[in-house]
Amino acid sequence: MRELEARLGYTFHDKTLLETALTHSSYANETRRRETECNERLEFLGDAILGLVVADWLYRNCPHVPEGRMTRTRAELVCENSLAETSTLLGIGDFLRLGKGEDHGGGRTRKSILADAFEATLAAVYLDGGMESAEEIVRRLILTKLEERPDPGVADYKTRLQEQLQGKNGHVIAYEMAGEEGPDHDKRFTAIVRIDGEEAGRGTGHNKKEAEQAAAREALENQKQ
Repeated sequence: MRELEARLGYTFHDKTLLETALTHSSYANETRRRETECNERLEFLGDAILGLVVADWLYRNCPHVPEGRMTRTRAELVCENSLAETSTLLGIGDFLRLGKGEDHGGGRTRKSILADAFEATLAAVYLDGGMESAEEIVRRLILTKLEERPDPGVADYKTRLQEQLQGKNGHVIAYEMAGEEGPDHDKRFTAIVRIDGEEAGRGTGHNKKEAEQAAAREALENQKQ
């Protein structure tokens, strides 16, 4: 469990919550112990938390993106394939409690089981540490996928800043990293964007691209003042 907590970047106060999140119904049915609870209820809660956090982030960070595109982006981020991929990167399958038949049948790599386990784990984090802890998990493990396959219409502040200055001759935009802090599993990077050598914006993020986008966003806001 400690290894999974390290990968997740969160340490549980109540370890039984994580244990339940990793318990598939096949295991609970097979053991037939009254105290053994499967992760289905947690998965239900985690699905709602995930949808809310992603929708809130898209609304706040993509002011020029229409509702239809936000809906599609959210669906891509929270779909079974996306969550199973995240679950695989965390190695959740190695820690699942499965019934013997499900285990022998390849349950540890089944996408539906992995996706449900991630949602259940997210709910366990929420119950154990509150919404702020759950939001941090979603930002670091789910929302950063927007940087891996950027959509020009989704929070692409660097492009918008460049387009805004295109009609003004002689402007040079440059980005630089101003520092980083935090443990390896939860790094925070700070970036600065300069226009003609002068600092125009500063931002932080969980990776360099995210930090640069945050810096460009601040620069855009400063341009309006």
